[in-house]
Amino acid sequence: MFALVSPEKIQLPAGSVVRLPATWQDYQSLSDRRGDSSIPRLKYRHGEVLLMSPLPVHGKDAHLLSSIVATLLDADGREYDAFTPVTMTLPEESGIEPDYCFYIDNWQAVMGKTRIDWQNDPPPDLVIEIDVTSYSDVEDYLPYRVPEVWLLKKQKLMIYRLQGDSYRKQTQSLYFPNFDLHAAIDRCLEIAYQRNTSAAIRDLKQQLRG
Repeated sequence: MFALVSPEKIQLPAGSVVRLPATWQDYQSLSDRRGDSSIPRLKYRHGEVLLMSPLPVHGKDAHLLSSIVATLLDADGREYDAFTPVTMTLPEESGIEPDYCFYIDNWQAVMGKTRIDWQNDPPPDLVIEIDVTSYSDVEDYLPYRVPEVWLLKKQKLMIYRLQGDSYRKQTQSLYFPNFDLHAAIDRCLEIAYQRNTSAAIRDLKQQLRG
């Protein structure tokens, strides 16, 4: 299968990334052409559009990490909201589709909303990105001022926190400061790939109860 991006059709092999010079209007046209489908993923930045067709491992890892976050928040009795798929846009500047995003401190700001105004509403507190094809870049979230971005690359978690006008790598999450997140995620990934995601999350819940 070969890559095809035309006014009539978008077709990408699984795991491929295509970069094209583009205007904001070109990005909007591609988004409209894609319709309700979440594939291919689309990103607009710096006068170019990136299209990506995710591999199955991409979705598996995104689901696992989001389930870990939800499990940890539920264990602490914390309220939150979560979204996927979601398209974040700032007209003429940026368009991006995080793998998963969580409102934790600011969940009340989006309570009951069916649409989020990215120019006026607060950004997600936490964004999850899975990087299998070198498509993801934490700096893409700078225009939105997302406080924390998790990037899973080669099944290793990297935590980035917004500090001033850049993201800096951290050893701990702002939202789980007293929990060994890296060890928990390593264990969950091992179980998920030896068995399945549900077994990994059950094991995590047992650890938290213990």
